[in-house]
Amino acid sequence: MNSKQLENWADRLLAEYDEGRKELKSKKDFLYSEVDHWIGDKKIHEIDIETKDRIDRNQKDETYVNSMIESMTYSMDWMRTGRQPDMYRGVDKRDKYRAKFYDDMDILPDINEELRKEREPLYMSQEQRTALIQLFRNFSDRERQCYVMHTAEGLSMQKIADRLGIKKRTVQQYIERAREKVEKVAS
Repeated sequence: MNSKQLENWADRLLAEYDEGRKELKSKKDFLYSEVDHWIGDKKIHEIDIETKDRIDRNQKDETYVNSMIESMTYSMDWMRTGRQPDMYRGVDKRDKYRAKFYDDMDILPDINEELRKEREPLYMSQEQRTALIQLFRNFSDRERQCYVMHTAEGLSMQKIADRLGIKKRTVQQYIERAREKVEKVAS
């Protein structure tokens, strides 16, 4: 099992929504800067009618963009938790769409093959497997990717950084956070 297989449709969709939301936020910032440019140091009564009309249209566009950002954030929260946001009854089922994915996959590499050479095979009980799946659910996407690539695939932190397009120190921090979570569960 490699890190590419760990990503499921919810992860990819969330990443696409996140990119779209960033683009909308930059559009919103652009709309703000346009109004500032048009107004400059002028007072409200000094602005001509044509500029006021442009500002009104710009504010309507800004309202639409804010609505789209809010809608995307709402959808992303729903995908992350598996529950409708702002619903306060019931137990929150974190990462609901990933749950089935983790239950159906073999997260660890084939340890049996590795250990046959020197020792007896290592087996995991159902309880241990459930604890491991719960642990992976508590990792962020990046923590999970970095931790699996480092521990299961044996990749160096620099190779992981190159593959994910982030800095080596960032990879190290993700792995450290993941290890802290593992230690917390183990103790």
